[in-house]
Amino acid sequence: MTIKEIGEQIVEEFGLFEDWMDKYNYIIEMGKSLPVIDEKFKTQQYLISGCQSKVWVSAEMKDGKVIFKANSDAIITKGIISLLIRALSNQSPDDIINADLGFLDKIGLKEHLSPTRSNGLTSMIKQMKLYALAFKAKEG
Repeated sequence: MTIKEIGEQIVEEFGLFEDWMDKYNYIIEMGKSLPVIDEKFKTQQYLISGCQSKVWVSAEMKDGKVIFKANSDAIITKGIISLLIRALSNQSPDDIINADLGFLDKIGLKEHLSPTRSNGLTSMIKQMKLYALAFKAKEG
């Protein structure tokens, strides 16, 4: 599936919920299904700066696709990073670098986050795209 298709699927899923409390609960549930990051990645090197809570993201390249893993000490943040991983993991570096994550606006995520969480979301996206850039540079 492409990032765009996954984004459309996410928008459809969020459309099933009327109010934002239900959407927050769904985000929290998504966070519970996040693949657990290996403890060795819970270091300063993998910590996303600019986040209110602690978020660790690691990435590896397999068969031309970037595989992301992450964890957070906050349940909402864990859900947010799981959304990003769902959209960006198992994609090529080019697709990640050029990804339009407009689905985040369509589901109303940014407008329902506190300014610090919104900054954290931007930092997570930026870091994931930086990983993709690094893998692309290694390939080229």
